[in-house]
Amino acid sequence: MNPRRLVGMAAGTFGISWLVRAAWGIPSAMGASVSAIAPTARGATTYRNRQFHNTEPSTQISGSMVEVLYQLATQRNHGRPPGVIPLEQPALPEQAGDLAVTWYGHATCLVEVDGYRVLTDPVWSERVSPSALVGPARLHPVPSPLEDLPPLDAVLISHDHYDHLDRDTVDGLVSTQQAVFIVPIGIGAHLRHWQVPEDRIVELDWAASVSLSELGRDRGDGTDLVITCSEARHFSGRGLVRNTTLWASWSITGPTRRVYFGGDTGYTKAFAEAGARLGPFDLTLLPIGAYDKHWPDIHMNPEEAVRAHSDLCVGDPGYGVLVPIHWATFNLAFHGWSEPVQRLVAAAQEAGTRIAVPKPGQRIDPIGLPPRDSWWEDVRQ
Repeated sequence: MNPRRLVGMAAGTFGISWLVRAAWGIPSAMGASVSAIAPTARGATTYRNRQFHNTEPSTQISGSMVEVLYQLATQRNHGRPPGVIPLEQPALPEQAGDLAVTWYGHATCLVEVDGYRVLTDPVWSERVSPSALVGPARLHPVPSPLEDLPPLDAVLISHDHYDHLDRDTVDGLVSTQQAVFIVPIGIGAHLRHWQVPEDRIVELDWAASVSLSELGRDRGDGTDLVITCSEARHFSGRGLVRNTTLWASWSITGPTRRVYFGGDTGYTKAFAEAGARLGPFDLTLLPIGAYDKHWPDIHMNPEEAVRAHSDLCVGDPGYGVLVPIHWATFNLAFHGWSEPVQRLVAAAQEAGTRIAVPKPGQRIDPIGLPPRDSWWEDVRQ
């Protein structure tokens, strides 16, 4: 047989094999169908015409699509770090503390509040995509295996985008933990599609709350934890159809400490409303990355995160501690890798806001903050 034909056949076989592997598992990873989600969504605060809506006008993409495509072609690698991102092995106490957070990267945080442990937006997969071979890949490894997590009391999900809701991680948590999944309305359908037990799913609308004692999951010593679904300004979708599930931020309130998890959101008046109703917050976990002039309504920039912290602390920018999330782990925009944290440091200093910027895997105790470590400045080739 002609050698060129052999090479062509081999290349074709490799290409087909690669496509099969790239497509493997995509239907399951995408989650529940629109028809499966709709019954739980009906009657929700902002649900109409089979979609959820922001309460403030919010455009997902503004400006010229030609310019966006040009940026994608010419600036897509700007968000990659110039060197190796340092990790810390999580140093977790046997008993959860009164107030602490361990940042695993992006929006994945292990929060300790009054002796309870809550995990936010857990993503342990290599890519944030329905495909294991295509899509944004990690810029640093996960600091420790999923199996090394201590017993959790709750898992919070902000919305159903792949960088916040990961099927394989959910599967792992179902088999290694007993914690309840507390999610915005509609996301329960995804969890049921992935065989999460019904008694481990709680769906909430904006402004609704649930306590661990209500769920029979408190410690039984009179100490309770209340989790409130708060309004965010974003969108949802795991395929071509968008906004079939709700998006949210979360407040985590114990007897003595209050934590606010922003998830993924643009700046919104809902921060001030949450601060007035539930704050002031001792710790805010707020997104600072993946912003761009073409989507200003749905992703905050660092200066807006500092402003949001002040809102959540009832107008006092010096109250509590802001820990930035949603940066450094995945390349999802066109800004430089360390630009978000550099802008955050400057904005926080001007506003008088205390910040702590952990390395992936580092545990931060806001009561006894360590000296500021500008570790991102040392990320070099």
